[in-house]
Amino acid sequence: MAVNAERSANSELWQRDSRARHFRERAIKIVLAACAYASVLTTFGIVFVLIFETINFFREVSILDFLTSTKWTASFANPSFGIIVLASGTILTTLIAIAVALPVGLLAAIYLSEYASPRLRRWLKPALEILAGVPTIVYGYFALTFVTPLLQNAIPSLPIFNVLSAGLVMGVMIIPTIASVSEDAIYAVPRSLREGAYALGATRRETATRIVVPAALSGIVAATILGISRAVGETMIVAVAAGNLAQLCLSPSQSCQTMTAFIVQVASGDTPTGSLTYSTIFAVGSTLFLMTLVLNIVSYMFVRRFRETY
Repeated sequence: MAVNAERSANSELWQRDSRARHFRERAIKIVLAACAYASVLTTFGIVFVLIFETINFFREVSILDFLTSTKWTASFANPSFGIIVLASGTILTTLIAIAVALPVGLLAAIYLSEYASPRLRRWLKPALEILAGVPTIVYGYFALTFVTPLLQNAIPSLPIFNVLSAGLVMGVMIIPTIASVSEDAIYAVPRSLREGAYALGATRRETATRIVVPAALSGIVAATILGISRAVGETMIVAVAAGNLAQLCLSPSQSCQTMTAFIVQVASGDTPTGSLTYSTIFAVGSTLFLMTLVLNIVSYMFVRRFRETY
């Protein structure tokens, strides 16, 4: 009888523990699911606000003029809304930034993965990623007070606010993004490919450039597009160093206004809520959203198409 009673007590204790574990597991599952759905709902909320406010904007402004006009005078008495003006500055600064960041970041990734010793890689990679932690406003004033005077020594006619210095410093800012993601992709290439190349007599340089980099191409392209998206959405560097002159920007030596800089200008001013000028924030924001969305879709399709499976 004593043995049966003890077994019954143990069984009840086990059942209580099982119910408690089941309750904790369900509670954790609900919390995790709530966090996931909150992220998705937040995204939908942002998209909804952008679409709603953008529709209000295009009720007063022709979408054809918005896409084709070469003047942007949103705050003037006779406003003109040609997004090409702001897009030209955004695209030009991004091109300069990627021209700096892609070769430097890719070469740094190759060195970290193929040439650096494990000990050196352990401290050099985190040191490189420190650049990503510098506030962008610091980068902006660094471009304005240090890089621009240096450039003016070589180009005396260069204005204090210009696209060139903003783009160069923006390129420095996105080097850690391209280098880190590219290095992860290169490092993930199987060792057997390297050993096979060495067995055929290839040098370390030939192995890195002709075997490893092509094998990691999808990851490198994804890193590049991620860096471009980062540059397109950058705000403070261009707002401080590139100027706020809304003109069609065709030369790096010009002062111009990017889409993000315009949003900062309007949002920090005395623009009345609900006015047409206020609605331009959302129209420009929707354009930025579409640009980055297209970049992400292209990146996703490229990675799926050219991803190597080992």
